[in-house]
Amino acid sequence: MDTSYPREDYVPATSRKRDPSPTVITMGSAAVPRDHLIWSVFNTIYMNFCCLGFVALAFSVKARDRKVAGDVEAARHFSSKARCYNVLATVGSLVLPALLVALVITGVLHLSKLAQDSIDFFSYQLSMSDDDD
Repeated sequence: MDTSYPREDYVPATSRKRDPSPTVITMGSAAVPRDHLIWSVFNTIYMNFCCLGFVALAFSVKARDRKVAGDVEAARHFSSKARCYNVLATVGSLVLPALLVALVITGVLHLSKLAQDSIDFFSYQLSMSDDDD
C-alpha cells in the first residue's frame, strides 16, 4: 500500500448529488407602461363626443405621475384606462361624422325621390284636367 500522500487530501471520484438549483430566466426589466399622453391630447383638442378625450387625458396624466413615482402596477392600470377611453374617443370621432354623412345622403336621396314623385303626381293631374276641357 502506498502511503506517500495523506489520505485527507484524497477525494474519491464518486458522483455527488448536488441540489438542483432553480432555473432563473432573466427577461430584463419589466416593460414600462405607455401613458398615451399625445393621443389623449389630440382627442381632447378634437372635442369628441361626451368629452372622452378629456377623461383619457386625466388618466394619461395619472399614469405618467405613477410611472415617475415608480408605481408600475398603478401606472399600468391608469394606462389601460387611458387607452380604452382613447379608443372610444377615436372611434366616436370617426364613426359619428361618418354616420351623420350617411344620414344626410340618405335624407337627400329620399327627398329627391319624394320631390320626383310629387312632380309626377301633379303633372299627371294637370294632364288629366286638360283632357276634360
